[in-house]
Amino acid sequence: MSQFNFANTCEAVADAFPERDFIHFRDRVVTYGEFRSRSRKLANYLRSRGLGKVRERKELQLWESGQDHVGLYLYNGNEYLEGMVGSYMARCAPFNVNYRYVADELEYLLNDSRAKALVYHARFAPVLSQVLPKLPDLKVLLQVPDDSGNKLLSGAVDYEEALALAPDTKPDCTPSPDDLYILYTGGTTGMPKGVMWRQEDIFFAAMGGTLPTGQRIESIAQMVQLAKGLGPMLRALPAPPFMHGASHWVAFTTLHGGGTVVIQDSPERYDPDEILTLIEREKVTVTLIIGDAFAVPLVEQMDRKAYNLKSLKIIGSGGAILSPKWKAELKARFPGTMIRDAVGSSESGAQGIVVESKNPEDGNRFQLDPLSGIASEDLSRILTPADRETGWMVRRGLIPLGYLNDEAKTKKTFVTINNVRWSVPGDHAAYEPDGTVRLFGRGSQSINSGGEKIYPEEVEKALKSHPAVYDAVVVGTPHPKWVEQVTAVIQPRGDGRPSVDELNTHCASQLAKYKLPKAVVYVNEMVRSPAGKADYRWAKKTALEKLET
Repeated sequence: MSQFNFANTCEAVADAFPERDFIHFRDRVVTYGEFRSRSRKLANYLRSRGLGKVRERKELQLWESGQDHVGLYLYNGNEYLEGMVGSYMARCAPFNVNYRYVADELEYLLNDSRAKALVYHARFAPVLSQVLPKLPDLKVLLQVPDDSGNKLLSGAVDYEEALALAPDTKPDCTPSPDDLYILYTGGTTGMPKGVMWRQEDIFFAAMGGTLPTGQRIESIAQMVQLAKGLGPMLRALPAPPFMHGASHWVAFTTLHGGGTVVIQDSPERYDPDEILTLIEREKVTVTLIIGDAFAVPLVEQMDRKAYNLKSLKIIGSGGAILSPKWKAELKARFPGTMIRDAVGSSESGAQGIVVESKNPEDGNRFQLDPLSGIASEDLSRILTPADRETGWMVRRGLIPLGYLNDEAKTKKTFVTINNVRWSVPGDHAAYEPDGTVRLFGRGSQSINSGGEKIYPEEVEKALKSHPAVYDAVVVGTPHPKWVEQVTAVIQPRGDGRPSVDELNTHCASQLAKYKLPKAVVYVNEMVRSPAGKADYRWAKKTALEKLET
């Protein structure tokens, strides 16, 4: 059996480099040896509370989990990565919790995941307290101290006290490559879904399991040997929250390369000055951003203040479009830095990288990796570069098992074409004459604002609960900083015209702040199909016209 699971990989790197720095966070340095010790303690605490592996993979359907689930309701910090690896060591499956969720959204997520344990920052205790009575499966609460001053919730244990009481011996279980990596992402109806990967598959797909040549690492011994030379040069700063998959991928790729993860001092917000200061101070060599939403503030901040950023070798971008204009601005300010603009998803891992064009009007074109392709619109065949039709971007081989507890969505997203299983995340794409790929976007009409996926139907539902709203359709319209903003097209009830602020005050109890509309336009009559479905093309055209005037 292959050795690749994240408990074993962490153990191997810690054995090889126990004194090497793994995490720099504020004034704290966590070595690989200390990280391994703290992760083991968390694992042993979870085991002492009865959590761990329940059923092996061969006994389960693709959408089923045989493990206990641990939610990570945290800002970036050493506790987040300890929460992941400690859970893996205990054969639990950790998953990301969006800390922007309001109570109703949090309740849905924790019940959908059937979370048995939750590691959370004290700052989130007030929201969590509202939903605890409605979470029958949640048995273990570990509260991470912060500067909020919030006291322990009833039944919760202080995170540091729990670790202090647990031994740092190797846990009494044997992790498997079949153990799960779970990443929650938004669903097409706005409800988050847990994407389930085998750890071995996501290791090769996105977490450092391949060489620059594309070849897979053959053994943990080879991984450690590569990390011996690579590690001192690998100092990574993932700027997005760890609750986003891309930041997991950067952090674990750094772990497997024996490098150092640098975490911003104020992880609750995106502060370009802090990011640039850390790159300078920590001699960061790799950083991750989310498209224009992160690039624009960086460029503007560099125009205000000078930094010594010669250490930075790679800027990775994913999760949102990095437009040619702002890529050019980054290149002008980081002349010796490679900008790696990637495309991928929670359901596919990394699928390709942007190919540079001399004509900015060409937009972003991608070179797909060997395991990715484009399927026909009806999913009956895989297209070739000679085909001149739009289809679905797909990936085979290293793909997830399915969606947690959702048989129907698993079968819809992971399909068999010509006896090969493919992942179909929902991105429309087509080949260009030169063999590159043009990406058109999600068929689900999702809005990508600052790297966050926002689904119209969820926002529409909240808007239509306002007494002055008769009908509502939500679309994304261009925004200079966030790429897209949420724009509501509303047919009012009677003569009322509630303002954006009034609508958002009403919707704030139902939606996270980033999902609230930034603009509202009014129409006398909504255009819908005979079946009652929203005409999003008409709604977007109408919104753009009215916003221009």
